[in-house]
Amino acid sequence: QVQLVESGGGLVQAGGSLRLSCAASESIFSFNLMGWFRQAPGKQRELVADITSGGNTRYADSVKGRFTISRDKAKNTVFLQMNSLKPEDTAVYYCNGRRGAWNDNWGQGTQVTVSS
Repeated sequence: QVQLVESGGGLVQAGGSLRLSCAASESIFSFNLMGWFRQAPGKQRELVADITSGGNTRYADSVKGRFTISRDKAKNTVFLQMNSLKPEDTAVYYCNGRRGAWNDNWGQGTQVTVSS
């Protein structure tokens, strides 16, 4: 099964930016969707952005206009550019791929902490 390794998280001040990376052990184009999820303390994991194999993107309302999902075919890596970060963006961020369903082998995630 696919292995996913997230990186790029850290501690930033509100209004700052981070770029998260997700390296996959299988081609990211072998999935119908690649997505970024986040899980804040005490909350359910939620999908914040996804991208189809054709490059179409979608965003949760909470991040629309601030986050951008993209990919690099040569690096087989999916990115999440996060701008204008808010304290409520604080969460562990995970990437995943979907064929018939989201892959069930979640990576370690990367912590994003936004201070006020």
